[in-house]
Amino acid sequence: MTIEEAIKTALVFERKVHALYETAAKNASDATAKKVFATLAQEEQGHVSYLESRLAEWQKDGRVSPEKLRTVLPSAQRIRAGVGRTRAGVSKEAASHDAELSSLYQALAAEDETSAFYIRMVRELPVEGQNLFSRFLEIEDGHGAIVQAEIDSVKRMGFWFDLKEFDLEAG
Repeated sequence: MTIEEAIKTALVFERKVHALYETAAKNASDATAKKVFATLAQEEQGHVSYLESRLAEWQKDGRVSPEKLRTVLPSAQRIRAGVGRTRAGVSKEAASHDAELSSLYQALAAEDETSAFYIRMVRELPVEGQNLFSRFLEIEDGHGAIVQAEIDSVKRMGFWFDLKEFDLEAG
């Protein structure tokens, strides 16, 4: 795959994930879910804009510079470090959140698919392409952490950002 083909393919992935988050934000009934989906939609739109600018540069100059890819979200490491502060804001309503949960599972699958593509690009492309896509891997890790945390919260699995909140077997 060429760098141009990789950028065009990445745009397909990012537009798909953006549309998923945008729709989920509009349809969510839970305020926390709505905010999470809207933030992730904003993040994905930033990815689309970034990739469009890299594609334009490639088509004009035949090269792509590794401009810093910005994110509105903290790293996965910072997300996990903020577990205690974030836990207090999680909705604990007993109401069913089936629509949000369905959207979260779709989002997790889309994030996993997109990450797998970026992993492949970092492995297969020349250094210029590797530099372009390696930052996406860090950011997608954060997206996955957020989506998984929301799934765990909605399902009340006793986990928040992969950390155990309580132990059912403790006496």
